[in-house]
Amino acid sequence: MSKLELIATTVFGLEALVAQELKDLGYDRLTVENGRVTFIADEAGICRSNMWLRCAERILLKIGTFKAVTFEELFQQTKALPWEDWLPLKAQFPVNGKSVKSKLFSVSDCQALVKKAIVEKLKETYNCSWFEESGPRYTIEVALLKDMATLTIDTTGLGLHKRGYRQLTGPAPLKETLAAAMIKLSHWHRDRALLDPFCGTGTIVIEAALIAQNRAPGLKRNFVSENWPNIPQICWQETWQEALDMWEKDILLNIYGSDIDSKALQLARLNTAQAGLAEKVHYQRLPVAEVRSRFAYGHLITNPPYGERIGSFADVEKAYKELGEVFERLETWSLHMLTNQPHPEQFIGRRWDKSRKLYNGRLECHFYQFFGPRPNRKSPDLLL
Repeated sequence: MSKLELIATTVFGLEALVAQELKDLGYDRLTVENGRVTFIADEAGICRSNMWLRCAERILLKIGTFKAVTFEELFQQTKALPWEDWLPLKAQFPVNGKSVKSKLFSVSDCQALVKKAIVEKLKETYNCSWFEESGPRYTIEVALLKDMATLTIDTTGLGLHKRGYRQLTGPAPLKETLAAAMIKLSHWHRDRALLDPFCGTGTIVIEAALIAQNRAPGLKRNFVSENWPNIPQICWQETWQEALDMWEKDILLNIYGSDIDSKALQLARLNTAQAGLAEKVHYQRLPVAEVRSRFAYGHLITNPPYGERIGSFADVEKAYKELGEVFERLETWSLHMLTNQPHPEQFIGRRWDKSRKLYNGRLECHFYQFFGPRPNRKSPDLLL
């Protein structure tokens, strides 16, 4: 097996979570930077990181990094990289690009030059002058940051938030990777109740159930690198088998979602069934003000409306006040909410204990956490 440099890309603010996920997989040679975690692995690491990472966006294979301030430098140093180690004769290799604070600011020119350099390298390798590009797909990216060029190949295909269970979405959907991050940041444990009172199409509820079952998020989907001859099929076979072996299907869960929108709940139930969780989690059409629970020491984890794309600001204020009343009523519970509202304490009735800046799409938000009392061994889990 080779020693490869891989990059797990992520939303700003989730780098530490992705780094911990990689450490849990056994990869401890890593570097954390804004929006990415670089780690050392082998071919099996490509398979396992794609299969298991819940909070990352995609896995990139790093081919090389170098300084380039002229097009000639970009061309020659790109051509010098070992593309022949990864690109077979019939490979499809489109080139994407981005440039930030670099002298080479024309992305389209950089893309075209990188494509040309790779073609010239492969001409020498395969002794041919034309490539039909009818084989496996290897999407290449040239990323220029402050005159440093990084060349990568995408191993994922569709982004890692595409778990395979959500065929239909409502307005302003929460990405699965961000929902998983919210659950992990809450430190919720599967032996406690979890409730999302603004569940929408069920993303937080479903992601919580996947985490509780220790079910790999990539188990119901495919990855573009499955078709690469460079990765032995045994690596993928062992990765799938590991995921199946680790899946705790029969565990009892107390995970609930409620919403006032009947159409959103219909989609939530469809998504939940597609995920194979129809008998594991529960939904109810319910106004926030009527939310109750018989459980103690549970977690409210939610992404309430912002007033940007869903509902008026008056509706948002009313919903937040009702959420605060629910939290006050569930006096042993903790509340974790993602919102762009700058002062949620005015609605919740107390100051938040912890806040973290996160991005929901391009919208800057904060993940506010209001912690309840710690349960003790003598405390019942049910309110009598």
